[in-house]
Amino acid sequence: MSSDQNTPRGPIDSSRVPRYAGPATFARLPRLDEVGTADVAVVGIPFDSGVSYRPGARFGGNAIREASRLLRPYNPAQDASPFALAQVADAGDIAANPFNINEAVETIEAAADDLLATGARMMTLGGDHTVALPLLRSVAKKHGPVALLHFDAHLDTWDTYFGAEYTHGTPFRRAVEEGILDTSALSHVGTRGPLYGKQDLTDDEKMGFGIVTSADVYRRGADEVADQLRQRIGDRPLYISIDIDCLDPAHAPGTGTPEAGGMTSRELLEILRGLSSCNLVSADVVEVAPAYDHAEITAVAASHTAYELTTIMSRQIAASRTAQ
Repeated sequence: MSSDQNTPRGPIDSSRVPRYAGPATFARLPRLDEVGTADVAVVGIPFDSGVSYRPGARFGGNAIREASRLLRPYNPAQDASPFALAQVADAGDIAANPFNINEAVETIEAAADDLLATGARMMTLGGDHTVALPLLRSVAKKHGPVALLHFDAHLDTWDTYFGAEYTHGTPFRRAVEEGILDTSALSHVGTRGPLYGKQDLTDDEKMGFGIVTSADVYRRGADEVADQLRQRIGDRPLYISIDIDCLDPAHAPGTGTPEAGGMTSRELLEILRGLSSCNLVSADVVEVAPAYDHAEITAVAASHTAYELTTIMSRQIAASRTAQ
């Protein structure tokens, strides 16, 4: 906070310090240790030992931070200045063992517990999608089973890969099995592409997931999709998990398992803006693999995605304080 403890400390003034200068915190915001506490903690998880194809998402968080240098403090799409409404700070990275997935999952969960215990909501920058499971465990300890919106080309509800139960393709099956999701309010958005078999869809439906494919988004439009999702979620505490490969490779080439026929970045951002009335308790953006990126296309899309999610959380925090 600034000297006035009720005034959040915002980004570095870009009229005084060029955007390309200085350390790349998210949106050039202060570090958590500079403000003490935060309403929204932006945290990186440089971990990609759970991937099944192309590695590199361990570098995703810092790539998103670099791309976020161009984010500005006023969000016209939501008519809000998120960094003035609530204290948002960069909490650095959660360092997890890259050689032991089970240990890494435990480390991430414990670190998330510590952050949430401060009263902050988390905006996580991955990392591969394995990290969603320990994050959901931590959020559920605080809020109980949560509604989930999962933006992804893939279902991520498979049982195992090579006998491993913790991978980037299994987090939401584990989450359902562990009872940390509200199975009356689960949705995939942006799914597409070939599967191992029709049983994948049958199993997924049994777990309670609804599916909005990328083709559905194309045919029905972002506004109608957002309305459907809002109705399904209601006022439940909501966690949003976004695999950047929900976007078409034209909009997000820098990812580990790209699939043709995805959403545009515009469609994704518009759907998120349509969810601004939902009770968003935390979120993640994962699977940005900058080694496969071109001109920061993927990282820019991811940074704007995280910005919209952060804006939603900041608006809700400010509204709850006004109502008190």
